[in-house]
Amino acid sequence: MGERLKDRTALITGSTSNIGRAIAEAFAAEGARVVVSGRSAERGAEVVAGIRAAGGLAEFVAADLDGSADASRDLAERARAALGGRIDILVNNAGIYPGATTVTTDEAMFDRVYAVNVKAPFFLTAAVAPVMAESGGGVIVNLGSWIARLGVPVGALYSSTKGAMETLTRAWAAEFGPRGVRVNAISPGVVQEPAPEGEPPHPAEVMMKGTPYGAMGTPEAIARAAVWLAGEEASFVHGTVVDVDGGRTGAAVIAVA
Repeated sequence: MGERLKDRTALITGSTSNIGRAIAEAFAAEGARVVVSGRSAERGAEVVAGIRAAGGLAEFVAADLDGSADASRDLAERARAALGGRIDILVNNAGIYPGATTVTTDEAMFDRVYAVNVKAPFFLTAAVAPVMAESGGGVIVNLGSWIARLGVPVGALYSSTKGAMETLTRAWAAEFGPRGVRVNAISPGVVQEPAPEGEPPHPAEVMMKGTPYGAMGTPEAIARAAVWLAGEEASFVHGTVVDVDGGRTGAAVIAVA
């Protein structure tokens, strides 16, 4: 167990699987008391059990962040109660990705994706950041995406929501930073949990070809960046989007014969 986040409390949305789960586990391993949040009580209990077995502190708080202000406020209140009355760190991770093109996206899908990916974290931040400021400060880490800045032919709707989150990161840093709340974001590359041994590589592997890293990243790679942003080592970092993407958006590898 480390101590980089010792005595801190953290709420991580969408933390019953993949990146969110890795962040919750990494925070707990560095001494934070975490609230694991998501829709599945079964998966939440599994994550909490794993954290506790490793010596960490964790609670599960069920939430279906549908974009309503009420749902976000309710999660903030229940998470604060589970964490002893305060939230020091908020990670806005929960999101949905529809594999649809622009012309196959209907209005219901559009509204649903924006509700979960933008409205929910917007109103959750509105419920958490002012209380953080009143309590002496805190940290907010948002999850963006590499396709917010590098266009791909499928994913216009999702990428636009992540572009919104990256813009909100800068706006919130300006709004809440002077009150002691640091706001930054992580922009992951293609990240998947490793395929089980013996199974073929994930189809998304091809999207990382031609990058310096040359392969998909892991949830743990994103979690390590989140630990850094949440800790005192990043105290001078405000309003920044940290690319943790294997070089996908910043560099191209050109094969030379």
